[in-house]
Amino acid sequence: MLLALATVLLWGAWTAHSQDALARKMIRLHVIANSDSEQDQVLKLQVRDIILDQATAILEEADNMAQAVQKLEQSLPDMESIAAKEINDRGYHYPVTARLEETEFPTKEYDGFRLPSGEYLALRIVIGEGAGKNWWCVVFPPLCTTAATDLGETAMAAGWNEKDVSFITEEDEGYVLKFRAVELWENLRQRLGK
Repeated sequence: MLLALATVLLWGAWTAHSQDALARKMIRLHVIANSDSEQDQVLKLQVRDIILDQATAILEEADNMAQAVQKLEQSLPDMESIAAKEINDRGYHYPVTARLEETEFPTKEYDGFRLPSGEYLALRIVIGEGAGKNWWCVVFPPLCTTAATDLGETAMAAGWNEKDVSFITEEDEGYVLKFRAVELWENLRQRLGK
């Protein structure tokens, strides 16, 4: 029994390490609405579209993660201004903040790939009180706007390898079990205070 527990813990740690390594190669976009009202949720999507267009244009010039981070950090004030203008143009007067920060995400399934839970660097756009439902995707590499058929090519152009791509797609054997191991490992880390 102890041997089985030790094996599960070691495998969970290895899988979580794979997730951590992958997380260091991506930036997620996280847009948080003011509230859950229908109007605020629509506004969130409108702001998302503007920010996604802006971030995509900025990150087209980034060849790697370090460049992507640098370009986004330099663009945060512009992104706040663009988001604030969109909010004002829609008749709202919410403040908005744009930050680049480590953020905890749950497991998320996208079209053609799935990301395990864990901590990821995120471009966070918080509208007003930021108390509403949120929206997220992967902005670097640009997986938000990539068709599932182009996923591997897009990710590898940003410095990923085949192992990284197979880790988030169903091509990797043990895909679901590995993600469950990451989730269990993350829960254990949170309980132990990381």
